[in-house]
Amino acid sequence: MTADFCFDIWLDPENTPLHQAVEEDLERFFIACFADFPHIRLFGADPYDYDAPFNRLYLALMSRGKAYCTQHWQYAATPSQLHRCFFSAVGHSNKFLRDPDDGDPTRHNA
Repeated sequence: MTADFCFDIWLDPENTPLHQAVEEDLERFFIACFADFPHIRLFGADPYDYDAPFNRLYLALMSRGKAYCTQHWQYAATPSQLHRCFFSAVGHSNKFLRDPDDGDPTRHNA
């Protein structure tokens, strides 16, 4: 098995318009994918529960996002780009619910 380290952003780092366009489109792709699911509860006290629906969704959509970039842009996105676009899409989507006890110390119980 060989590793594929031919990511476009590494091969052509100066082409920022292309990288930004791909990342913006990838975020829209993830938001569109979220529409296929009912509201998704974000992880609670144990973010490392790999069987939690959110964590399973993350793994599945990372694979779909990579394939989307390859098919529609002929672009090899880095894992970091996929991750960043996914969580940016989560932040802009209304499909996610947070548990009251999600371990976030900045949230105040009303």
